[in-house]
Amino acid sequence: MSNILVIEDDDIMLKAIRNILRKDGHEVLTAKDGKEAFEKLDNEQYDIVITDLMMPYANGLEVVSRLRSNTEKRHVGIIVCSSVGNEETITEAFRLGADDYLKKPIMAGGVMIRIRKLLGNWGSN
Repeated sequence: MSNILVIEDDDIMLKAIRNILRKDGHEVLTAKDGKEAFEKLDNEQYDIVITDLMMPYANGLEVVSRLRSNTEKRHVGIIVCSSVGNEETITEAFRLGADDYLKKPIMAGGVMIRIRKLLGNWGSN
């Protein structure tokens, strides 16, 4: 299936998202902060990145910006996942190049619909 990087500093949320994606057959790597995320992004190729907004070292908006400014990684689908529901922050994430937004707490169905949409498998189960 696809190679997905999940960037989340909350262990419970990280494990929940990872389990949802693995259950659907995706290869999932994780990072707990912006620094670890940048290291993994520099050394691996991903189909999709799911990133929290608020985390140590670099926030999710910085991750989005860095991915979109890298010509070799612009194709990567980006989903921002956060409890921050402020319209200005969401708008900024989309302005920087995020493809979708998930508000926490997340639901498995919502995650999978977005993943399938980004991968072009919208009608798949």
